[in-house]
Amino acid sequence: MPKISRDDVRIPLDVMPEFKEAYIDNYLAATRETGRLMLFACDQKIEHLNNDFYGEGIAEDDLDPEHLFKIGSQATIGVLAGQRGLIAMYAEDYPEINYLVKMNSKTNLVKTSQKDPYSGQLTSLEAVLDMRDAGVNVVGIGYTIYLGSEFEADMLSEAGELIADAHANGLITVLWIYPRGGAVADEKDAQLIAGAAGVALCLGSDFVKVNPPKDSADKSSAELLSIASTAAGRTGLVCAGGSTVDAEVFLKQLYDQIHIGKASGNATGRNIHQRSLDEAVRLCNAISSITLADYDAQEALDVFEGKDSFSLQDIK
Repeated sequence: MPKISRDDVRIPLDVMPEFKEAYIDNYLAATRETGRLMLFACDQKIEHLNNDFYGEGIAEDDLDPEHLFKIGSQATIGVLAGQRGLIAMYAEDYPEINYLVKMNSKTNLVKTSQKDPYSGQLTSLEAVLDMRDAGVNVVGIGYTIYLGSEFEADMLSEAGELIADAHANGLITVLWIYPRGGAVADEKDAQLIAGAAGVALCLGSDFVKVNPPKDSADKSSAELLSIASTAAGRTGLVCAGGSTVDAEVFLKQLYDQIHIGKASGNATGRNIHQRSLDEAVRLCNAISSITLADYDAQEALDVFEGKDSFSLQDIK
């Protein structure tokens, strides 16, 4: 996949003139100069508490939160996404990582059957900008919206304001949008996911993270994903990685999401960090080889299995 230049970066008109160069810098850093996003999602310590970090089938490495930062520093990724406090605690030791601050989160203790989901803002944009000004390599922010929740209006409003203010200060933005709540009969419905992608565009986000749609009787998940990718317009669509699966299966799904589903990258958490450090780094590099360098699924599997290597230098 050819690299993009500074002139190729489309700057939203809500970026203030004095921060246009900063926006270009952040966009190129986050996408490794490809226009595609490899997002390492590290926000589950609030979202899923300790269940994603300790237990059967999870490497012992994962209990230590620093495991996330070791992976992010040793592997090829675009951004590491996590809450402001998590990043603040470790960024001094890992200054080379591109950070994306997750502005809201909630736990999974209150189920949708009990109450429609609402994920409130955890910190102010000013606090994030202060951290950036203090030297932390913050390139963007992220926010989750549960479309269809009775609280969607609050989340849409918060996200819209945050995106406008983040852009004004030269940061890129990523929305997590999941249809969820009592009004949502099927979270994986392809038309609903395409609708969520369109919402992200209307809010002005640079990227949107969605769950891949379920297969239909006559179309695969990747084929249906292309509807959402088109509906997203100039907002790049990336797919959630989901729970841990066999690496070969995951890499084939990712390849299809990008080359059939027209996705603009990936957003993967558990499939990476629940593995040992060595295995997690190899899987990160395999994912990035597909996302950032257009390796095919078998070539990426060779990277994961240690038969080949991949680094930033392999992005042409």
